[in-house]
Amino acid sequence: MMNKYLQKLVKNVRGQLEIWLNKQTEISHGDLYRFLHSIAGTASTIGFTKGGEAARELMDQLDEKDTKVWGNEELQLFLMPLISTFYYEEFQTIEDVEKVETGYNEKKLILLIDDDTTLLMYLKDELEKEDWVVMAIADSERAIASYYDLDPDCVIIDIHMKKHNGFDVLQILKEKMKQRFIPTIMISIDDTKKTRMLSYQLGADDFIRKPLEMDEFIVRIQRQLERKQSIDELILIDELTRVYNRKYLKQSYERLFSNLERRNECFSMVMIDLDNFKKVNDTYGHITGDKVLTQLADELRNGLRMSDVIIRYGGEEILILLPETDRENAKNIIERILQSYSAVVFTYEDKQFSCAFSAGVHEVTIGEPDLQENIEKVDGALYEAKNNGKNQVRLAVGNQVEVSKKKLHIGIIDDDPIIRTMLVDLISKGSYKGKYEIDIQSFKDGMEFFDAKWHLNNEPYLIILDGIMPRMDGLEVLQKIRKLPNKERFTIMMLTSRNSEQDILRALQYGADDYITKPFKLLELEFRLNHLIKRMV
Repeated sequence: MMNKYLQKLVKNVRGQLEIWLNKQTEISHGDLYRFLHSIAGTASTIGFTKGGEAARELMDQLDEKDTKVWGNEELQLFLMPLISTFYYEEFQTIEDVEKVETGYNEKKLILLIDDDTTLLMYLKDELEKEDWVVMAIADSERAIASYYDLDPDCVIIDIHMKKHNGFDVLQILKEKMKQRFIPTIMISIDDTKKTRMLSYQLGADDFIRKPLEMDEFIVRIQRQLERKQSIDELILIDELTRVYNRKYLKQSYERLFSNLERRNECFSMVMIDLDNFKKVNDTYGHITGDKVLTQLADELRNGLRMSDVIIRYGGEEILILLPETDRENAKNIIERILQSYSAVVFTYEDKQFSCAFSAGVHEVTIGEPDLQENIEKVDGALYEAKNNGKNQVRLAVGNQVEVSKKKLHIGIIDDDPIIRTMLVDLISKGSYKGKYEIDIQSFKDGMEFFDAKWHLNNEPYLIILDGIMPRMDGLEVLQKIRKLPNKERFTIMMLTSRNSEQDILRALQYGADDYITKPFKLLELEFRLNHLIKRMV
């Protein structure tokens, strides 16, 4: 909790930024210098050292006697370090940020489909207390369309909905994901034998009667999540190395190639083969050989992202799929892992030895969909690495194709200049930067957004919309967007207050794709935005 002096300082800083970034078009250099000077002195005096240091560093970049006039955008960019510092102090601790950063990608994703928005909001809040991420969708058609890209760990469907019967939704989803086990739970106030039997016959993994007993509901979801993890490991995980086996290759490749076709998301394949592995087995025995192989798997896990797919292709061969990675970056990544692995010292009785590997890299392009042909290409690069001395990474020849990036428009509508500035910075530095040509615009209210006519191109738009704003309420903006021609081009994330339950209900009813309550963690927001962007392009 902030002390009262820090609260007053934050309020004063926010008020000045409100004037400069929302209303005043030109800011004098002298006013800016005095503003920073005041913060530097006050923040340090009341114990907010980080804020004082941020202000002092910006002051040191300025000449007090300069007569420059600052514009809004230039000032916003210049003050970004100070705005970031105050945002974290006001809304979250640094420990919170680190906790989210280290663990957020490991959270289970639950897709909740129900057009009863009151229940939808309640279940989302309750389930997210269990440290799960819940995507709550009131429109069953939108849920069906986004199912593949969301790739949930569990789906919960209400049987009785207006647009689609829950059984229809279940059938469509099961058909779309034949190759994957994603547990599905049906919920309904009707628990007759006929309804329960039909649920199971259509492929549901559980049926739970409403009204829901929340403690039991959570336990049954947890059981399904654990069951999914056990089945995934049993069927798809190699027992020795604990990486995926070849059963996982086809569906992973098809998913990445689909993303390449639909969203121009490049990906690369890597084939790794341990050098002189037969000699290791012959000299030190197969138990030591297993240790060499499992150590390689560990080095790969440590050196790659969670989204990268590691597959034991056969014997000492490992195939890797690197999403959103071109061939040059893939080569650099594997070379770093090679250097790390080569430094590991293995011990057998009184002897010590090291191992290395050779690797081939191939970037898949739209014109070459066949998996086997691409494996042959990456194998050819591996063969070249072996023939040229081993312990190296080689690129497949002649596969560089220039792919134009899709354009993605992201609009931020919020009257809070700090939130607006933070979101622009987050998105401009986010993981989507390399995948799309990003066009970010921010607006202080809905009227400014519509007056700008920026949203009229026939391209996908992601709108991050504050619920409460002057002149035009966020819900009014949402309704107006949903009445536009080609409204499906717009994906909308609502920012709401914790005490605005009625606004959240209305936002879901009016067609918001997701919502997050203030104050929010930036990494949580980025995680959710990633899922929304996958659905829209």
